[in-house]
Amino acid sequence: MGEPLKTFFSPELVRRMAADIERVAPAFPARAFARRASRGLDGLELLERARQIADALGEHLPAAYPEAIEVLLRSLGPEHATDELIGAGMAPFYYLPHTLLVAERGLEHFDLSLDAQYALTKRFSAEGSIRTFIAADPERTFARLHVWATDDDAHVRRLPSEGTRLRLPWARRVPWLDANPRRVLELLERLKDDPAPLVRRSVANNLNDLSKVHPELAVETCRAWLGARSAGTEALVRHALRSLVKKGHRGALQVLGVGAHPFVAVQGGRLSTRSVRLGGELGFSFELVGTKARPQRLAVDYAVHFVKANGTTRAKVFKLKQVTLHGATPMRFEGKVSFVPMTTRRHYPGRHRIEILVNGFAFPLGEFELRR
Repeated sequence: MGEPLKTFFSPELVRRMAADIERVAPAFPARAFARRASRGLDGLELLERARQIADALGEHLPAAYPEAIEVLLRSLGPEHATDELIGAGMAPFYYLPHTLLVAERGLEHFDLSLDAQYALTKRFSAEGSIRTFIAADPERTFARLHVWATDDDAHVRRLPSEGTRLRLPWARRVPWLDANPRRVLELLERLKDDPAPLVRRSVANNLNDLSKVHPELAVETCRAWLGARSAGTEALVRHALRSLVKKGHRGALQVLGVGAHPFVAVQGGRLSTRSVRLGGELGFSFELVGTKARPQRLAVDYAVHFVKANGTTRAKVFKLKQVTLHGATPMRFEGKVSFVPMTTRRHYPGRHRIEILVNGFAFPLGEFELRR
């Protein structure tokens, strides 16, 4: 088993950072910085370690923020060597403390801090730190993001998309973004046909985030983009709608060509048992038969209505497959539902039910009891 990611921020890394800064600023108290930044690292998680190093930078760089940033930027290493992040591993995270320092101390020097994030995102990504500036002054920050959307560097072009995601992992929520999705879409419109896959993946992830808050707007946008039929749009849209498709959202399925009303019958439905113990599994099978002669493109999924702690149920959709059904020729499907304890889902005893979803339309399959 590999080392935990948090160990990337090690005393050795701190000493390297101290040496990088001392090389361009000989007066920098490298040893004092290293002692402060390394104190108690073993007991800290990844982000806590990065935060402690950022705090140590703030304490040992020049007190005047413009001077501190000038030193920090002169200490930076080479820019990303390619238009990709795949294969880079943890190496770019070396600059995470730098971005945290900019977010913590940089608002009073807004333009200077934006310039710093421009330089940092060529080596790491300022997607987290830029959100502090969006929250503080969205108009001013978005003006710069629109400029960056046309930059020659793919990593810089990615930042306007990645930094404005409504649900960016590990990052603070920015209510302004939730309330102004069309402003985000203006940026994505400029980036959706970007030549770099890195940027297009970010656009798809941004739109997928947006679909969790504004599903109809996301569907409307994807429908319009598919209508334009530019190169690579179909793959981007499919990735952008993945969360809605998983939920069986009919509008999203229709955009992808599998949302029409299905002319089918579910027959031969079978549950492997009507009583399942916690830790066990339930098997099921069924057949789909077309009720019209013409072929039909179908997205076939299933939903399990899990019992919650308060006794009510909540459906979770699972993917089966997309198929073309030809007339009355039966097509068989099988699946399993696991009730093994998971960190992401807790199971509660009670009456559950399962249904089949065909292009988002529900067909009941059966009920079963989950018991301890």
